[in-house]
Amino acid sequence: MTEQIIASETIYTGKIFTVRKDQMKFPNGHSGIREVVACADAVAVVALTNLNEVLMVKQYRHPTGQELWEIPAGKIEAGESPLQSAQRELEEETGYLARNWHQVCSFYTSPGFCTEKIYLLLASDLTQYNQNLDPDEFIEVEKISLPAVMQMATSGQILDAKTIVGLLTVDRYLKQLAVTE
Repeated sequence: MTEQIIASETIYTGKIFTVRKDQMKFPNGHSGIREVVACADAVAVVALTNLNEVLMVKQYRHPTGQELWEIPAGKIEAGESPLQSAQRELEEETGYLARNWHQVCSFYTSPGFCTEKIYLLLASDLTQYNQNLDPDEFIEVEKISLPAVMQMATSGQILDAKTIVGLLTVDRYLKQLAVTE
């Protein structure tokens, strides 16, 4: 059962996303409107040091009016693979490079209205390099032990959904790896 687009109108085009209004025909024969926020896919990186610390970034997020703890993340640029984007974002935001990469999962952020899909990668065997922030980025980087950051994720100290999903997923992934080794 799929819906069919009868007509589509772009309402807004911005730097980060486009909003469109789609006239739909539903499987039951009725019609209606779907509003869609179309944006590029993104990556999020759980970067784990050899001491079992997670690289976390703290930055002010204007829509929330506060600073949030997050894992490094960003939009996939045209022509980039999720891995290339994750490597670029990790270096830009934290100043670290990683020798080992593993794509853990992918997920839609808000599939009811938004096209964004985030690819979650685990980065390890880190080497400090140079942070290379965009002119509008003001980011603090902190290493937080995996147990401490998991406590932050489950106690409400971390409010960013991709970060919570990323940390919980990677924690489970690492525990499954430990069982099989």
